[in-house]
Amino acid sequence: MEHIDPEVMKRFDTRSSRPCEFCKELDPQFQIRATVDQMVATSRKATASAHLTEDGYVRHRILELRQMTARAPLTAA
Repeated sequence: MEHIDPEVMKRFDTRSSRPCEFCKELDPQFQIRATVDQMVATSRKATASAHLTEDGYVRHRILELRQMTARAPLTAA
């Protein structure tokens, strides 16, 4: 652990994080996720890149993509 950059270690400090509101609202399995996968950095918006873990990031992106594909397609006028 001593070889890990201190700035990277801060990213996993759950004391300075909060649950992702976007995922909480759209993911029916949000409560089943590992706690650290639910969390985003408090200093950032609820975006995929704000997640503390790669798994949290990927699940957030999947929700974003599902939301985009669920929209009605645009038609050319």
